[in-house]
Amino acid sequence: MATINEPEFATAVAVATKQRTFKKFSFRGYNVEALLRMSNVDLSKLFKARVRRRFYRGLKKKPLILIKKLRKAKKEAKEENKKKPEVVKTHLRNMIIVPEMIGSVVGVHNGKKFNEVVIKPEMIGHYLAEFSMTCKKVDHYRPRICGCGCYRISTRFIPLR
Repeated sequence: MATINEPEFATAVAVATKQRTFKKFSFRGYNVEALLRMSNVDLSKLFKARVRRRFYRGLKKKPLILIKKLRKAKKEAKEENKKKPEVVKTHLRNMIIVPEMIGSVVGVHNGKKFNEVVIKPEMIGHYLAEFSMTCKKVDHYRPRICGCGCYRISTRFIPLR
């Protein structure tokens, strides 16, 4: 029978109980802190062509108002020691997610209701609409009305209760 050395056993236990390390997020080689410090011109150079063109043509008034509201909600949450800021509702589905929005909660309108979207670093450069679907999945099946439990529709009358 093989014996286990004390030092080897201790190192094996230490390796097994070691805290799991998570990969730091980076967008095109830049971490989140560096992205937050960047100007809009430098940031736009990192985005894809469609988003870059939108930045070069200038941000309109409505997206800037949304960013101000998100800043205010984050500031109030920090003062009140809340984990998540209040939901800011918007119809701006074509708003591009920028690093300043990380950690905010946005209610994106899908045509019927507002879907809550928590902005994460992985969402940078995408549109808000990509995270709020406008149509739901349709299930194409018939109700089980037949007595045997199959999908045939029975011809007998079934009163509604």
